[in-house]
Amino acid sequence: MNIFRFLRCAIDKQLSPDFHEKMQIKGNLHIELRDKDGKLRDERFIHNVVCALGDAYVAECVTDNTATYMGWMAVGTGADAGATPTALTTENDRNALTSTTQGTGGDDNDVIYVGDWAAGDATAAITEAGIFAAASAGTMFVYSYFSVINKGASDTLKITWTLTLGST
Repeated sequence: MNIFRFLRCAIDKQLSPDFHEKMQIKGNLHIELRDKDGKLRDERFIHNVVCALGDAYVAECVTDNTATYMGWMAVGTGADAGATPTALTTENDRNALTSTTQGTGGDDNDVIYVGDWAAGDATAAITEAGIFAAASAGTMFVYSYFSVINKGASDTLKITWTLTLGST
C-alpha cells in the first residue's frame, strides 16, 4: 500500500475526532557507506525535516490524489538549507528510488524509501539528502543535513528513509 492509499484509508475509516492531532510525520534516515569489498565504512542514524511543501503534498494526496508520486532521492554537498527547505543547497546527484514499501504489523503506518548510489555515482563529500517528486527540480518532501560522509569513487551508498505517519 502506498502513502496515497494509506491516507485515503484513514479518511474512509472516519478515524477518531483527534485524528488531525495525531497525524504527524516523523522521518529518520539510515545511511550506509560501504567500500569496494562491501565492508561498512560509515553508518548513520539521522532525524529529518519534513518540508513545508511535504506537508502540503500529503494534504494534496488526501484531498484529490493528483499529486505526483515521490520517486527520487538526491544527495548534495551544500550547507544546511534551514528549517523550511525547498531544495538541496548544492545537489550532487539524484537517482530514482530503489524501492518504496509500507511497513507491516505494528509498523504499518511507516513508508520506507530506499535510494542507492553505485561505485562512481555521487562521488563527493555528501552533507545533505532529500526525497523528490521529479527527476529534476520538483517538490521536495523531506530533507536532512548531516556531517560529511566522504563517498569515494569505489564506495557504494544506501539511504533507507523511514517516514512514520501518525502516532507510534
